[in-house]
Amino acid sequence: MDIKIHRIYEDDVPQGYRVLADRLWPRGVSKEEADLDAHWKDLAPSSDLRKWFDHDPEKWSDFRKKYLSELETHEKEAKEHLKEVDQETLILLYGAKDKKHSHAHILKAYLEKLQ
Repeated sequence: MDIKIHRIYEDDVPQGYRVLADRLWPRGVSKEEADLDAHWKDLAPSSDLRKWFDHDPEKWSDFRKKYLSELETHEKEAKEHLKEVDQETLILLYGAKDKKHSHAHILKAYLEKLQ
């Protein structure tokens, strides 16, 4: 399976199984516009971790370690989610403005290792 990440606010979303990878629903996006196949809240960073990180690039390295630790506790759920994907491409959608420091990059790498 090919896994891609894409910001939900941008056009030209690739074709595939569309999953919102954020815990919170993106502002200003209706459910119809999102056109999701799933919303994987359980694989998003915890509220405490998200608030601590606050999209601060200087915390990126520590955030990555802490988020991977959280993901490891949800390995069973992650594998079950991957089994639900019924297309060749999985699209992980996220809302953060900072494309470089989005948790979606970490989640993508984690899911690729589980395949």
